[in-house]
Amino acid sequence: MIKFSILITTKNRRDELNITLRSLKQIMGRDDVELIVCDDGSNDGTYNYIKKEYPNIILLNNKKNIGLIASRNRLLSETTAQYAIFLDDDAHFLSSTVLETIETHFAENNNCGVIACRIFWGIQEPHSFRTLEKPLRVKGFVGCGHVWNMKAWRNIANYPEWYIFYGEEEYASYQLFKKGWQVHYLPDILVHHRVAVKDRKKQNDYALRLRRSLRSGWYNYMLFLPLIKIPRKLFYTLFIQLKLKVFRGDLKAAIPILQALWDLLVHLPLLLTESKRLTQMEFKEYQNLADTKIYWQPKETTNA
Repeated sequence: MIKFSILITTKNRRDELNITLRSLKQIMGRDDVELIVCDDGSNDGTYNYIKKEYPNIILLNNKKNIGLIASRNRLLSETTAQYAIFLDDDAHFLSSTVLETIETHFAENNNCGVIACRIFWGIQEPHSFRTLEKPLRVKGFVGCGHVWNMKAWRNIANYPEWYIFYGEEEYASYQLFKKGWQVHYLPDILVHHRVAVKDRKKQNDYALRLRRSLRSGWYNYMLFLPLIKIPRKLFYTLFIQLKLKVFRGDLKAAIPILQALWDLLVHLPLLLTESKRLTQMEFKEYQNLADTKIYWQPKETTNA
């Protein structure tokens, strides 16, 4: 019986993916674990390489690129496991006994729909793996390291594929909240996301990432927030983007900000039709939850 499914979507990052798969070799040897990789239209030989070097992996192949979110939906539709573990193709576990920790936490917390892992972002590993943090109920989770209780996943709608990239985790978090499921931050599971965040501004897709990130946040406002709360939240986030980016000389950010606003206007009829708003009381309860834990730094202790 498959209890754990490790799900990875990838596109044109064969070398990074190979690092991640090598880190999972010990876990992959268990009878209750499957690993499913969705190759989203790569043209760097990823599919044939994985098929040859890792024959035990379940390999899905999108002939054409369908996007990260659609690929995640496909992965979740394929597995019959109890728990679905998502890793990015450039992320791996630093903790030991990951599977045992996952199983124990879900067994002891029947209302937990998603485990949000502790995530370190950086090219090199952190100097310490230790933390003084404790498990905590939070608003949401991060895509590069989280675990679904598949009972919860099947209780909500799929990720919104038309978002393309960004915002699906927040979308799911609102839905989970509406259905009575919780998201738990579990610091015992440490994931290394091998990304230099500061370098993203220098990358060619910076503008596209900014556009999609902003608009997905605004889409979620329109779908889930009480109508009376939307104008203030929307204009505040717009002001902050202008203040921290455009007004500080990052002029190339102006165009994707305007494009995100245009995207919001274009999709407004759909957003209003598909809305699943929190009540005022639900919104207040949701706002009182701890914020999503995105970036962890080893500040609590200097002992390795």
